[in-house]
Amino acid sequence: MATLFSAIAAILSAIYATLFTNAAASWPKSAIKTGSVAALALAGASLAAPPLIILGLACGAVGDFCLSRDGRRAFLAGMAAFALGHLAYAAAFAQSATGVPIIAPIVIGLLVLSTEFWLAPHTGVLRWPVRLYGAVIGAMGVAAAALPSGLHWITAGAGLFILSDILLSLQLFVVRNDSARLWLGRSLWPAYWAGQALILFGSLASGPA
Repeated sequence: MATLFSAIAAILSAIYATLFTNAAASWPKSAIKTGSVAALALAGASLAAPPLIILGLACGAVGDFCLSRDGRRAFLAGMAAFALGHLAYAAAFAQSATGVPIIAPIVIGLLVLSTEFWLAPHTGVLRWPVRLYGAVIGAMGVAAAALPSGLHWITAGAGLFILSDILLSLQLFVVRNDSARLWLGRSLWPAYWAGQALILFGSLASGPA
């Protein structure tokens, strides 16, 4: 079953990247986007992946559904779902942490603080939710940096997940050029989905519980 669910996840992800990345909201788009990560969660469950990792993937699927719909309420619900997913990952990573390289919290902290200059001024009434979400991402990033070298695929996956969030922030709030926004949309999905997949399959080696 794990092979079947993994194949479904990869196929749905490719379909989404090809047909729906910059498409308007629709039920087919929602189904394909949600299914591509929900299938990863099912693959993880069939492989007895760490429960917190499965929870993170499930939250990601919920977040994908919400962000595929229109409106501020859907966006906030999606942000909340992804924040819970990041927290689940952070808790999972913390269980296998061996120590944070001193540079990691400095770099991640500076990245989070930098959003006050390039992101926060553009977020309007969403400024505080976006700030809180940035802090949660930072916590997940620090926890991933504390993983031992044997779990480097998880760390790489977390890095891609953070990259996708940065690209999404630029697309939604900062960049106004249409062609640049289309490019961001095409770029963030592969980073996001690959990040989720690497976190899952990296956790199966000796993963966090």
